[in-house]
Amino acid sequence: MDIFGSSYSHSCVLNEQIARQVFDLLPENGPMMVIISKEGNYWPSDAEGFTKLGITDGYIKELCAKINDGEEPIITNVNGFGLVITGLATERSDYGYIMIVLPNYSPESTMASIGLIEIILSQVGLIAHLIEQNNMLYERQMKRLVPCGQAAGDSILN
Repeated sequence: MDIFGSSYSHSCVLNEQIARQVFDLLPENGPMMVIISKEGNYWPSDAEGFTKLGITDGYIKELCAKINDGEEPIITNVNGFGLVITGLATERSDYGYIMIVLPNYSPESTMASIGLIEIILSQVGLIAHLIEQNNMLYERQMKRLVPCGQAAGDSILN
């Protein structure tokens, strides 16, 4: 799995847009967030910290497969970090998965905080929906500005 790679598919573009909007809001030394695409690419909010966790690509694939089988959210613990992972989708598209990594959380403390974690996950879903809607409106606007049959480089005013 390529930690920073991305093909320029629709979902990867949206995943990168979500990452830019959400990751800047996360506190330093606090929870980490990882966006995982359906293609297997992922974007961690703290690349160095995520690498130190030692989570293997195989384990991430295993968690994603469980979500695909209907288990969600998945709550687990890896090396003293609480993990919560769920699907990232809107009404129109399935963009992959979102993982929250909670430093120094036991399974019990993760479960005690699950209400707040679900609110955060819902907010990321809302951000995905709003970005998707914005992108669709932008595409529609661009189509209106370029008359049918006109080459993209031609001037509209000619």
